[in-house]
Amino acid sequence: MGTDAPRSKGHRRVRRLLIAFVVVVGLVLVSAGLGVYTVTRSFPTLAGTVDIAGLTDRVTVTRDTAGIPQITAKTAADLFIAEGYVHAQDRFWEMDFRRHVTSGRLSELFGASQVGTDTFVRTLGWRTVAEQEVALLDPVTLGYYQAYADGVNAYLDTHQGADLSLEYAVLGVQNPGYEVEPWTPADSVAWLKAMAWDLRSNLDDEIDRALLSTTLTPAEVNQLHPDFPAGQHPTITGSQTVTVPSAGAPAAGPGDSTDEPAALVDVESYSSALAELRASLNSVPELLGPAGGEIGSNSWVVSGALTDTGLPLLANDPHLGPALPSVWYQVGLRCQSISEECPFDVAGYSFSGMPGIIIGHTERIAWGFTNLGPDVADLYIEKVTGDSYEFDGVAKPLLLRDEKVSVAGGDDVKIEIRATEHGPLLSGFEGTVYPQIASDFPEAADLPPAPEVVAGTPPTTYELSLQWTALTPGRTASAIFALNRATDFTSFRAAAALFDVPAQNLTYADVDGNIGYQAPGLIPIRASGNGTLPVPGWTSQYGWTGYIPFDALPSTFNPPSGYIVTANNAATDPSYPYLLTADWDLGYRANQITVRLNELIAAKTPLTAQLMSEIQADNYSAIAAALVPALQKVRLGGDAAEAQKLLDGWDYQVDADSAAAAYFNVIWRTLLHDMFTGKIDDGAAFTGGDRSFSVVTSLLAEPDSPWWSNPSYGTVGQESMLRRVLTDAAAEAADLMGSNPTAWQWGSIHTLELKNASFGESGIAPLEWLFNRGPYELAGGSAVVNAVGWDATQGYRVDWVPSMRQVISLENFDDSTWINLTGASGHAFHTNYTDQAPLWRDHETRQWLFTPAAINKTAANTLTLEPA
Repeated sequence: MGTDAPRSKGHRRVRRLLIAFVVVVGLVLVSAGLGVYTVTRSFPTLAGTVDIAGLTDRVTVTRDTAGIPQITAKTAADLFIAEGYVHAQDRFWEMDFRRHVTSGRLSELFGASQVGTDTFVRTLGWRTVAEQEVALLDPVTLGYYQAYADGVNAYLDTHQGADLSLEYAVLGVQNPGYEVEPWTPADSVAWLKAMAWDLRSNLDDEIDRALLSTTLTPAEVNQLHPDFPAGQHPTITGSQTVTVPSAGAPAAGPGDSTDEPAALVDVESYSSALAELRASLNSVPELLGPAGGEIGSNSWVVSGALTDTGLPLLANDPHLGPALPSVWYQVGLRCQSISEECPFDVAGYSFSGMPGIIIGHTERIAWGFTNLGPDVADLYIEKVTGDSYEFDGVAKPLLLRDEKVSVAGGDDVKIEIRATEHGPLLSGFEGTVYPQIASDFPEAADLPPAPEVVAGTPPTTYELSLQWTALTPGRTASAIFALNRATDFTSFRAAAALFDVPAQNLTYADVDGNIGYQAPGLIPIRASGNGTLPVPGWTSQYGWTGYIPFDALPSTFNPPSGYIVTANNAATDPSYPYLLTADWDLGYRANQITVRLNELIAAKTPLTAQLMSEIQADNYSAIAAALVPALQKVRLGGDAAEAQKLLDGWDYQVDADSAAAAYFNVIWRTLLHDMFTGKIDDGAAFTGGDRSFSVVTSLLAEPDSPWWSNPSYGTVGQESMLRRVLTDAAAEAADLMGSNPTAWQWGSIHTLELKNASFGESGIAPLEWLFNRGPYELAGGSAVVNAVGWDATQGYRVDWVPSMRQVISLENFDDSTWINLTGASGHAFHTNYTDQAPLWRDHETRQWLFTPAAINKTAANTLTLEPA
């Protein structure tokens, strides 16, 4: 058994005695005066001169007081060598941990407890696809990735073990034989697969609907998975005229329920496979945060006609799971002289382990990302018999490959990975015996009947395969550099056309005053079905027939409104002829941002960078505004009545110091629990975000709906349920925050602990003290613009956040602002480990300098890299 280090929903077992031993050793070192050296020996060199093999000329790395590097080089190769070197200086443990996740090799670090996770990741084949993508790169792009790897390896040549990071000192006691391997381009590209996985949109909803259908009617399932309210909340582009090629007829939209298999009476026959898959999904480390609809982002751009400068402003805050260090790394990359051979003058947010800039601006354009969330993954129910599966009445051999999982402190484990033509089989260790299925899917009635099971032959089982665009080699690895070179909307769209997966909403602005939006990505066209449920894999009737043409994807340029808002809301209105997804974010954040912008425009207030930051901090809760009037009508007595008074005159702002916000959110969690416990599977429980909001508010006008009654709690009807919830919530709030309701504060229970992604959840307090920081008391909430989210099934602690915030001024880039969740450094106890976190908590930002003169004026350290 090994330390179950990665953050995931399951598999958190720890070798407590061994870790405790590590802690004792550390305390002994501290008492001997060696602890400071052990902690600080990995801190990087920030000034002076370092010789690096592979450089062709001098490179300068200047850092400000936040430790954010600005790199200047004469060639593109030197620029990326330096970026790799600097990333390794600050974040190599994070990089090494990530590559073990993406290649299914966590067992090499943490032992046998990770074999199941490694098996699942290898079954998905992230690393295999990454290697295929590297082989397809053009020579120039491959050169950038190799230069970056050379820079990382130059740092590894002179640093090993605890010289790289404190985590290696801890790992060395548990796993003394571990040796760091050289970095490769595939290590970088594989990270794109982890991004795509955590932003995989509706796969969890697909499983949820299927499992719900075992106990609920189709109408009830649809009620719990509502459509996007297009008439109430804004879409990104509105109506768009799109010419549909005759060869690429789109599937019908999500509202047409006849597109899905109608009879779900036998979902039980593969429900065990669904449950097995759900458990596997929960075991994979959440590198970006909890998957599904709650991962979102805000980005909007306003034209110069509406701003104080006469040129656009672009705001962006991607919402991801909190991590320490932050998932983002701020950096500037500048060619000393811009040319075709060295075309980069760009700054923004990178990923450690990846060359280039993911979100930011060049000297001419700026861009932001939010998750588009298209449905690019389908589950197929496969009929598997031994080593074959059925397709259109023919038995076809499974695609098989064997792999070996190396285990720290244990024997190697051999695994067999199986796939159909749709994709890998993600179930089947304990398959379900095949029953008669014609009643399930009428169109399958023409296929041969189920074979008779003959003694000594393997039974036919239902298993689940996954078809997902990220498992096909794509071009996203090239898109990053194309974005970093773009100079106008035409070249920006050309870069977006390469961005296959994960598909993002790309907002755009340029120094010429233009604003725009483009949705990229490989988004499948289905022969039939709308992707909301697992479909038969034994027939070609549910296969993919192609992808939506790039020129037909949603796009807009200089819209009449003067602004574009993307917050994971629907990209188009229902008239759009292609199916993007049936599971959009339901638009509460997008609506509130739009309301705020329209109020300012109506008041003829010029929009400023400061106003953009203030909108990012908006704490208005739409569910509170809808639900509180109903709560106030309920008559209560005693302590609950005193607590209820907090709601009188409340402005529905979920501020950190708000007593009303504290009480309301306890009410909200209690309400979701009491309404739905015992009626839906625990795995389908509402987490409290946009879908929960929509379902509950739709029921407010139905006081006698069965959803308001729960025999387990003795409630009958809406008033009875609300009275119970108000009373119980007042008691819980008193237990959490004291007996005086006016002293309650939302931030006192809505806290964020920044946790090291590997050792930060060991369960050993001294070890967690080494790497974790916090707690921080926070405002905000789920489906609020200030999306400091929490999972109502778990409690009130924060589990997704605005992972960074930026506001870019196209009039003067030096007037832009940015902030990261933690800091530049991944080294515990370094000055820049969490120095930005208090600013982030308080919605303060740092000036984002871009011009060389401004950067040099404020430089705190300058490191010169010379050719070896």
